[in-house]
Amino acid sequence: MQTAYITHPSFLLHNMGGWHPESPARLGAIDDQLHAARLFDYLLHREALPVTRSQLLRVHDAAYIDAIEAASPSAGHRALDPDTRMNPHTLDAARHAAGGAVLAVDMVMRGEAANAFVACRPPGHHATRTRAMGFCFFNNVAVAAAHALDQHGLERVAIVDFDVHHGNGTEDIFRDDPRVMLCSTFQHPFYPYSGADTANPHIVNVPLPAHTTGQPYRVAFSAQILPRLQAFSPQMVFFSAGFDGHREDDMAQFGLVEADYVWITEQVMDIAARQAEGRIVSVLEGGYDLSSLGRSVAAHIRTLAGL
Repeated sequence: MQTAYITHPSFLLHNMGGWHPESPARLGAIDDQLHAARLFDYLLHREALPVTRSQLLRVHDAAYIDAIEAASPSAGHRALDPDTRMNPHTLDAARHAAGGAVLAVDMVMRGEAANAFVACRPPGHHATRTRAMGFCFFNNVAVAAAHALDQHGLERVAIVDFDVHHGNGTEDIFRDDPRVMLCSTFQHPFYPYSGADTANPHIVNVPLPAHTTGQPYRVAFSAQILPRLQAFSPQMVFFSAGFDGHREDDMAQFGLVEADYVWITEQVMDIAARQAEGRIVSVLEGGYDLSSLGRSVAAHIRTLAGL
């Protein structure tokens, strides 16, 4: 079976301003690298479907969904916080980003794809149950994980978040749900300044200092995440796949490279193969230097596809 690659034209229309690092050019950079690496034609391409209200309600409050819909402007931009802005196309893009993650779950669970990568924007892991923040509106990976549990009857799923920023929104949503293990590595102290003091047994946060490079990152991941993930025995694994920890990305101060993202992918794929029938859905989060983002996603997808 192939790796599914799920995206949608609406993702290119969401634009928070020409100055904003979370730009439509991110997806163009990924597309260019997939072609340059001769990976594009090996993938199973699908367009995302819009998320339903019932799917959103599994992880977001009704009043919050209503507020996001009401905030959608007919022209120009509307700021929800200094970094998170809506244009007239944002709501549609956010619905398709979450819906694309749901489609990925369905495809993998039905055996239509070996695994899946969702090339979506806006990202999602900072969106809490009741708040948009950090470029995020709906929590795409949380919507997907809840769908796997409630629609497909799984009992345990895991989310591995390797974005350079803590997945605070995902933690907020699943803090009291032991069916979901969240494993998050992140630079600390750094935006959103959370995660270092979590005590829940199914939340595995690994705060790391600025200037962490590949070797100490791998040591921490191997010691603190892999044993806990294996002991949890997930039936499906999700990546919150942020590539802003790359050494060329000036949004943060990590020193990872493509080989490190390959290593992370391989380690988690090994656990998924043994415990989750290989079921993996990877959902794009951060990554703002266009060259390193494209190269890193291509390396991640090549590994998922076994090419």
